[in-house]
Amino acid sequence: MMLLPPIHLPAGLPPVDDATREHGHRVRAMLTQRITDAGGWLSFEHWMQVALYEPGLGYYSAGSTKLHQGGDFTTAPETSPLFGQALARQVAEILAASQSSTVLEFGAGSGALADALIPALRDLGIAVDYRILELSADLRARQQERLAAWGNQVQWLDTLPHAFAGCVVANEVLDAMPAILFQWTEAGTPALLGVATDARPDAPAPFRWVLHDAPPATAAVIAARMPPLPGYRSELNLQAEAWMRNLGLWLEKGAALLIDYGFPRREYYHPQRTQGTLMCHFRHHAHDQPLVLAGLQDITAHVDFTAMADAALDSGLDVLGYTSQARFLMNAGLTDLIRAPGEDPALRARQLTALNTLLSEAEMGELFKVMAVGRGIAPPLLGFARGDRRDRL
Repeated sequence: MMLLPPIHLPAGLPPVDDATREHGHRVRAMLTQRITDAGGWLSFEHWMQVALYEPGLGYYSAGSTKLHQGGDFTTAPETSPLFGQALARQVAEILAASQSSTVLEFGAGSGALADALIPALRDLGIAVDYRILELSADLRARQQERLAAWGNQVQWLDTLPHAFAGCVVANEVLDAMPAILFQWTEAGTPALLGVATDARPDAPAPFRWVLHDAPPATAAVIAARMPPLPGYRSELNLQAEAWMRNLGLWLEKGAALLIDYGFPRREYYHPQRTQGTLMCHFRHHAHDQPLVLAGLQDITAHVDFTAMADAALDSGLDVLGYTSQARFLMNAGLTDLIRAPGEDPALRARQLTALNTLLSEAEMGELFKVMAVGRGIAPPLLGFARGDRRDRL
């Protein structure tokens, strides 16, 4: 194990109130004890798991507001119900093809997507059976409050189904799965980054990076996906790949729509992307230092969509489409949903602002991608009718 240089505190971080600061102290104390119990360091994958999901303390498990203006980041469903209304058209096509009325959403956030999808599907003649699998008790409670008007039409699951037919939706789920962080050494071998404590009195956070040997199997996977570039740092998300393979065990007929920011592998491990894709979000301030604000900030890594496609194929699923969010939404008829100028000028103005956010290359339009995988469904699907990029995976 080798200690790496101390981390730095990102510039411009918003101030932390007393209650948030006290929660941060509890999280840091817990992580410090975990590191001590583990013999002096934790793998970053383990550290990220605990920092995000530890019951009562982790970012997604504690009670802070995470989404939209009062939180740390904004998702497409929070931007406008137009997102869910356009997505409903693709969901409806999948439900018809799978002869089902069931939607299963993973990680439903504030419930905004469900709140837009359910009435949009109703308008398309579908009385949807909507199910949500949510790991965060805090977010589940917020979803139940927001979606209470839909009664028994919405149900929350505690475990994966044994068999499923219908449409699976996962919006910004894969990026929050704990990832392996690796770095190529000067000797041309991949090593993994872990986290140790930093006891220096002037340290910006009580944690610092350490470099340790990669297990042979993990090193082999990394070496198979990119050439050795000394000093190059990036991520490998085997948990997300396992999730995809598991999907093939219980999805009997239907399709999953995976919406997230990411790239195909040749772009993901581009030689110029020397520091990887790891990002943190705190009060709408983005930075790349995951060891500060432990438990108080979101930590994500972009998705390697080539790895997701390979995992789907390994599990017997078909890759039905892959394109940008902008192209997908336009194929699904997003622009048709905009109000006419004379109907409600204020609403139309809000819709046009949302349209720019969802479609612009400078906003969500190109950074976010949509992938469909499934079984027993014949392409082309509506959202991928034009601009399908499966050949780039």
